Amino acid sequence: MAEQKKIAFLVATEGIEQIELTDPWAHVEKAGGVPRLLAPKLGEVRGFNHLTPADAFPVDLAFADATADDYDGAVIPGGVANADFLRMDADAVQLVKELVAAGKPIASICHGPWLLVEADVVRGKMLTSFPSLQTDIRNAGGDWADEEVRVCDMNGWTLVTSRNPDDLPAFNRETLKAFGLD
Repeated sequence: MAEQKKIAFLVATEGIEQIELTDPWAHVEKAGGVPRLLAPKLGEVRGFNHLTPADAFPVDLAFADATADDYDGAVIPGGVANADFLRMDADAVQLVKELVAAGKPIASICHGPWLLVEADVVRGKMLTSFPSLQTDIRNAGGDWADEEVRVCDMNGWTLVTSRNPDDLPAFNRETLKAFGLD
């Protein structure tokens, strides 16, 4: 069994693309990691199946109480509303900056990279996302491409990105490698 690595899953209170939360979460657990759900506040967050409300999930810790030192990596699920709310949360943005400064790997799928753009950490990185983010990523200095998964180790930290739920098999495989859980 892999070392008990703690992986932060960064989400807003609603609008999370549920499969982009639950599928990587299950893979982290199966590989021996300890996933923790971080959000703007304690309570529950709401997953969505595209635009349809789905399940609720209990929050482990609020962003304001989190520190990069407590985690071995982070996952940023997508969902348009989720990502838009996240990039407007100063504590979430600060946590991402701290994770990057500490050289911790981050995996982000679909609209999740909006948080990375807001944190100003994509400059010089190669990544992918839902296609509607490509201009934002390029304007923030990232190298965007329409690929199933991109892994970039440039600038002292590993970034794994994918476009959408169809890419989850490749995303999960590369995410576990980046976290040392493969």
